[in-house]
Amino acid sequence: MIELFDIGKVFRNKDIETKALSNINLSVSGGEFVSIMGPSGCGKTTLLNIIGLIDSPSSGKYLLDGRLVSDLLERNRTELRKDNFAFIFQSFNLIDDLTVWENIELPLVYQKMPQAERKYNVNQVLERFNLKHRAVYFPNELSGGQQQLVAVARAVVAKPRVILADEPTGNLDSTHGEDIIQQLIQLNEAGITIIMVTHSMMQAQRSNRIVHLFDGHVVTESYSKVASNP
Repeated sequence: MIELFDIGKVFRNKDIETKALSNINLSVSGGEFVSIMGPSGCGKTTLLNIIGLIDSPSSGKYLLDGRLVSDLLERNRTELRKDNFAFIFQSFNLIDDLTVWENIELPLVYQKMPQAERKYNVNQVLERFNLKHRAVYFPNELSGGQQQLVAVARAVVAKPRVILADEPTGNLDSTHGEDIIQQLIQLNEAGITIIMVTHSMMQAQRSNRIVHLFDGHVVTESYSKVASNP
């Protein structure tokens, strides 16, 4: 599904050149749950952004379903991103002046889905995540754990093939963090591919495979058993 060959990423600022990724070779099959680990500044988020077509590599090839996508123009990347990927961020990235309902509905608005279909899909997701009683709340009226649950619901509502989660539990306590990991495991069991950046080895071990980055390189890969219960 996702194939990266010798991916490199260089950021240039005037006379300064920073190499974020070098010679990344990585494949992710449909239905996998992969964790990416490594120290701060090692390129984890940069790699996630390239996989999610937010950014383009400076070198190398990226194939999505066998199609070369590393050289696409931004408008073409946007269409592919909308059809395939959803993102969950550490900082939740909810829109403060939209209700829970409206935040979850937003990806469907971008997809120009008819209103009746949007209403049905949002209701289904609210029910699934036990958020119906919070539908008219605003983000600042929710706890951190509730906000992240809304962010997960927003990611799921458009039925993505792949969820890219960047430190999804980083701002949560252990109890709420475990709730989010459980949701990701259940989504993966339902067939959604999950790629998660995390600093937590305990959480990474809940995925199928752990990819370790260091200074922009993949240094090791290891396999683990997904445990539905901690």
